[in-house]
Amino acid sequence: MATFLARRLAQSVPLLAGITVITFLLVNAVPGGPLALYTNNPNITAADISRLEHTLGLDQPLYIRYLSWLGSFLHGDWGYSYATHRPVLEMIGDRLPNTLYLMGTVYVVTILIAIPVGIVAAVRQYSISDHLVTGVSFAGVSMPTFWLGLLLIIVFGLTLRWFPLGGISTPGADFDLQDRLWHLVLPVATLSTVGVAHYTRYLRASMLETLNQEYIRTARAKGLVERLVVLRHALKNAGIPLVTVAAVDLPELFVGALVTETIFGWPGMGRLFLDAAFRSDYPVLMGILTVAASMVIGANLLADVIYGYLDPRIRRS
Repeated sequence: MATFLARRLAQSVPLLAGITVITFLLVNAVPGGPLALYTNNPNITAADISRLEHTLGLDQPLYIRYLSWLGSFLHGDWGYSYATHRPVLEMIGDRLPNTLYLMGTVYVVTILIAIPVGIVAAVRQYSISDHLVTGVSFAGVSMPTFWLGLLLIIVFGLTLRWFPLGGISTPGADFDLQDRLWHLVLPVATLSTVGVAHYTRYLRASMLETLNQEYIRTARAKGLVERLVVLRHALKNAGIPLVTVAAVDLPELFVGALVTETIFGWPGMGRLFLDAAFRSDYPVLMGILTVAASMVIGANLLADVIYGYLDPRIRRS
């Protein structure tokens, strides 16, 4: 396993480097730029624009700017925001824990609900519960995140007044765990609804395929309890596609959090990315996208490790 993990880590380094190159080129290829706000200002002259470009280093060739950014980034200097003039690392450090707090809760809730529901739907194929799970899953997959979030706000926030409309806590109040959890309910419900629908469908299909395998029939023929056949033999092999989907869904969850954080006023990376995109704040965008790429690579690395645990043959690949 150590050799397997070391090989995957070695492959991740050039991949992340390539992602930063492509990301840097795409960010700088977007029309406008950080100085677009000043071009239509009659009080700003062309000399002022040139001076700002020189101050920000935007007058240098693209490859020099990338190498300068990369060198500083590797030394822990992620640059300064063009809009707020705060260190990018500090801005991300303020927002990243909030997004991880939200995403981690969504992941736990999604897995805890999707796995037992998917198993029940597969074991009781074509039953009422299976049809109910399938119908609800299709409905969950079909619902856009922004629509579901607004619906939950209208129903449970404005009409019933059961939950707060947004934010991470009550403004001006001291830290209170119950208050934090109360503000977490609607955002988690918005994101986990779609996740549960996806995971349930994948696990059901994978379980149905696994339950028809010869080794499952052999286990049943030996007289094993059905619960052990399903949980110990079938689920372990049927879980490999679910691990793949969970790893691939991490960047989608990050994007989904962007929409959800905007709707619920959640002070996380999603809102920070949106503000930086509107301002063409290159250093902040590069910092956020590099963190997101690292999370995706880390999730895929974790998926590889889980693959090796579920199927030892993968370790030798």
